[in-house]
Amino acid sequence: MKHPAFWQAWRRFVGATTAVLWLIGTPASAHTLPLSHVELRVVDAGIDATIDAPAIDVAHDLPEVTSDILLTSTGIDQQKEIVAAILSSRLILEADGERLTAELLGMEPVADQKDIRLRLRFAWTKPPENLRVNCRLFPYDPRHKTFLDIYRSNRLERQVIFDENSGRLDYDLGTQQGTLAVIRQFLFEGVHHIFIGPDHILFIIGLLLLGGTLKQLLKIVSAFTVAHSITLALATFDVLNPPARVIEPAIALSIVFVGVHSLLASREKRDWRLIFAFCFGFIHGFGFANVLREMNLPRSALGWSLFSFNLGVEIGQAFIVFTVAPLLAFVHRQNALLGRRVVTVSSVCVVLAGAFWFVQRVV
Repeated sequence: MKHPAFWQAWRRFVGATTAVLWLIGTPASAHTLPLSHVELRVVDAGIDATIDAPAIDVAHDLPEVTSDILLTSTGIDQQKEIVAAILSSRLILEADGERLTAELLGMEPVADQKDIRLRLRFAWTKPPENLRVNCRLFPYDPRHKTFLDIYRSNRLERQVIFDENSGRLDYDLGTQQGTLAVIRQFLFEGVHHIFIGPDHILFIIGLLLLGGTLKQLLKIVSAFTVAHSITLALATFDVLNPPARVIEPAIALSIVFVGVHSLLASREKRDWRLIFAFCFGFIHGFGFANVLREMNLPRSALGWSLFSFNLGVEIGQAFIVFTVAPLLAFVHRQNALLGRRVVTVSSVCVVLAGAFWFVQRVV
């Protein structure tokens, strides 16, 4: 005897369970990005370069050497010549077409950031007109990005983000970067961050599960946007800066709350989503700020970088809303019972994923 309703429910359960398993298989912290920072300071005698790179990535190229070893003074002293040779071969500077030779000035661990700091000098006989930078520090990881800042006379002239698709910059000395170039780069970073952060995606989806009119949903999303924009700015400018070990579990708990609310909403007869979106938006803003801090942005560049990154986050967020909300509305219109079941199963998925991340981030 066949039971179509049973098998439909079973297929939805299997699909939802698969989604949860995929989500909880992601890293514990959705805000830890594989990135390095390179600072080039142009002086009369050449270029002074500082590279801050994650110890775990540096250790990848050193057999039988762990990141913990590199984060000690003794360990880095033993490996500094090898590390300098590897990284300087992947940061290539050319002055008017002539490759510059790197001289090691020093290397030390930055234990609190789990980074290695390498200082190099690229000397030249006379200041060139054109500088070419080729940079791909860790080609083994296609996700890894390198943030480059170029200074001349203590003035920031260039900000560039290198990734697997772009690893070269041609720069005429003395020219300043346009504001639109900065906006474009950090706009993309904001959009990208939303789509690599499953916790933010799941929180937004949790807010949408109960549906509602376009006006209701816009109010909810706007409340989330206003709140996280405030704390993103406060944290980026070091006005208020709670530690990630507190913020990351709190973000996971916010996901649990919206999932539980979606499950119990029919009994409570009250929609708390607007309040949840606003209150938890403050917490998510600190999570976004953790990303900007990892970029080591100079204070002179914070304004446009912050604005562009936040705008990119909103664009990514809007894409999720305008994709998920119509789909949920369509299901409810076609079959109200099916729509309720989808909400129930999805809410359980949201709760399970949030609870898993909470335990993972606390432990």
